[in-house]
Amino acid sequence: MEQQTIEQTLSNSFTVAPGVWGRKDTFVNYYIIQDDTSGSWALVDAGLKWSAPTIKNMAKEIFGTASRPAAIILTHGHFDHVGALLTLATDWDVPVYAHPLELPFLTGKASYPPPDPSVGGGMMAYMSFLYPKGPIDVSEYIHKLPDDNTIPGLPEWKYIHTPGHSPGHISLFREKDKVLIAGDAFVTTKAESAVHALTHLSHLSGPPKYFTCNWASAKLSVIKLAALDPEVIATGHGKPMQGEEMRLELNNLSRHFDQLAVPAQGRYVNEPAITTEQGVLYVPPATEKIPVLVKTIGVSLALLSIGWIAYQQVRKSRSTDLAGLLGN
Repeated sequence: MEQQTIEQTLSNSFTVAPGVWGRKDTFVNYYIIQDDTSGSWALVDAGLKWSAPTIKNMAKEIFGTASRPAAIILTHGHFDHVGALLTLATDWDVPVYAHPLELPFLTGKASYPPPDPSVGGGMMAYMSFLYPKGPIDVSEYIHKLPDDNTIPGLPEWKYIHTPGHSPGHISLFREKDKVLIAGDAFVTTKAESAVHALTHLSHLSGPPKYFTCNWASAKLSVIKLAALDPEVIATGHGKPMQGEEMRLELNNLSRHFDQLAVPAQGRYVNEPAITTEQGVLYVPPATEKIPVLVKTIGVSLALLSIGWIAYQQVRKSRSTDLAGLLGN
């Protein structure tokens, strides 16, 4: 059976499975999940700094103007997954749930291990030294996920601790139809490439290399997720996938992770960052091998091209949102 991608249904949004919707914002995805029985819903991840209006509009398209989630669930706390978190949590006045190992980075206590541009693979990686890595503080709203792997407000779903890309990274799984929201444990595009990341060209890959701080854990996480034998996968970057070819690719990634996912060089390749619930205890020394001039020229060109692609996508998104509002 050919690999299938999920068709777009709402404006700039897509249906992943019954009761599961996603939306791409520039280069990252966030998701809405509705509980079959209660009708309540949860937001999974919170996009970029400017994503709040788009997320609210997505919820309005699905549920109506007055609807708000029962909770916000975080796969992890990197900047592109929590950009609008404080705004949304404040406006909606709802709890935010994350794994205990993510809490230092969500309560203002610790910064993530530094991103690693030396992994290479494309301009998204080379520019990663520019990405925000400092903590945000949503202490007023944050809660630890339950120890029994249940997800508040989503009784049909379980979370799975999938560390590696970040210490407390989680994925979400619905057993009845084997729907997996993997977060960044693996992705369905080449996240290191600006063109792939911004256009979501399909390519089942390991976690984004430039932020992954423990490759041994990342490998075990992919093996764990592949063993679930999912029917549908949705990730933090790239298009959702389903079908036999997807399963073959995921199994191949789990079997040959070292060859397919781990970069040839990088700060965390031979030695991981060490973290606890209090924050980061140890970070290995940098192995920067990118000449400064090459990096500077490359980043300048990348910023121009990425800015143009992002501008076109934001303009398209806003035009569609405006058309939707005028049509209501």
